[in-house]
Amino acid sequence: MNVQPRRVEHQQTDKGSVPVYTTAVVEQPWAGYTAADHATWATLFKRQREVLLGRACREFIDNQQRFGMTPDAIPKFDDLNRVLKKVTGWELIGVEGLLPELTFFDHLANRRFPVTWWIRRPEQIDYISEPDLFHDLFGHVPLLLNPLFGDYMQAYGAGGVKAHGLGAEALVNLTRLYWYTVEFGLIKQNDGLRIYGSGIVSSKGESIHCLESPAPNRIGFDMPRIMRTRYRIDSYQKTYFVIDSFEQLMNATQPDFTALYVELAPQESIPAGNVLQSDFVYHRGTGEGWAKDGDV
Repeated sequence: MNVQPRRVEHQQTDKGSVPVYTTAVVEQPWAGYTAADHATWATLFKRQREVLLGRACREFIDNQQRFGMTPDAIPKFDDLNRVLKKVTGWELIGVEGLLPELTFFDHLANRRFPVTWWIRRPEQIDYISEPDLFHDLFGHVPLLLNPLFGDYMQAYGAGGVKAHGLGAEALVNLTRLYWYTVEFGLIKQNDGLRIYGSGIVSSKGESIHCLESPAPNRIGFDMPRIMRTRYRIDSYQKTYFVIDSFEQLMNATQPDFTALYVELAPQESIPAGNVLQSDFVYHRGTGEGWAKDGDV
């Protein structure tokens, strides 16, 4: 007998909203999506595609088109996998919600990308506290068609499995790397700074804020700096890190991080809004040149 996949979300307790984790891998119940589910996908897809033109990196836009993603209906994982496996060997798997760290790392290390099967409700259309189908599918999946980025994600997963055995501090360092690259990364391209992080491309407000607001810092990619930098999950980012290319991202991930974790252990973390004298700070939106600023 087939068991209907669960929708696993944060729970409200007397201590506030707390995450709930699940390890189940499930089939995408595509036939069970309602008209409201498809309408939510359509609304979000159209809105984000409009705001991302001229803001997202060219690889993201091109790969969405290669997948044949449209606002017409929620894509089927099987259809996307036929394209994805052939190009980079990655496979989408359905999950019920947030995964424990080690389970998530293991999936990535084996080129399995977890996608939450359910999509947010209409009243959650502007904000949801955990990744849903729209965030995962629209935001993450297109760049998995890029061989370099796909290799980076696999290397990150393997590094995560190793860090899990090294202790909490190593995991904090590695989590910050994921946050500031995969989720909230910017890339310098010929036409200026562009978005590649999934947490940005799946958010209308953050897509505009990260490039056009004078408030956040846009700092050149630096691995130790990233691993020391704190972040917030409940507001727009105060700092974004900018890569020059996906090759740079992959090359930075190739060395073993064990010695770096040891080096960083006695150092204090850096508040997200701080700029250090050693930082390369990109001019807003254009990506032209850099400036050294004092601490702020």
